[in-house]
Amino acid sequence: MKLGEKLRYLRLVEGTLRGMDREMTQQDLARALKKETGRGLSQSYLSQIESGARPHLTNASRMLLARFFKVHPGYLVDDPEGYHTELTSDLRATEDRLDLWLISGAEQFARDPELSSALLRVAKHHDTRKCVVLLGAILEMPELAERLAEVLKPGSDVAAHRGHRRKKFSGASV
Repeated sequence: MKLGEKLRYLRLVEGTLRGMDREMTQQDLARALKKETGRGLSQSYLSQIESGARPHLTNASRMLLARFFKVHPGYLVDDPEGYHTELTSDLRATEDRLDLWLISGAEQFARDPELSSALLRVAKHHDTRKCVVLLGAILEMPELAERLAEVLKPGSDVAAHRGHRRKKFSGASV
């Protein structure tokens, strides 16, 4: 995959994660970089990267984008000709394949924003595999899954009670 394709893909994922219901535009990215990191890249620079007119990022730009998108800086380069992740057997390749599979699923279920967003959040977690294994363990105990759903569901009695307890104890000295 070329660097420009990777950057477009990251903008798509980031836009979805931010609830934009669309990809993040180059201009959105330029503004968000400036606002959230204090450093920026111009929309025209991003356009040159994505179009292939500029085939490489400067090290400073690579580090800035990697930090913003929460990816390894090494991801932000062209893959070598003939590179295939399925031929690599290390844990990072597994994580990358799992992340791509989850992101693909999020795109397929884009009409279900709650599910799509959940899949993207798992894909963006630094230890995706651990998240999926944890979900499997939770589901082995149906009562735990139901209880967690009850506690985490916005507007539930349990969630409202939890918020009340927080307010009640927030003024207490420790």
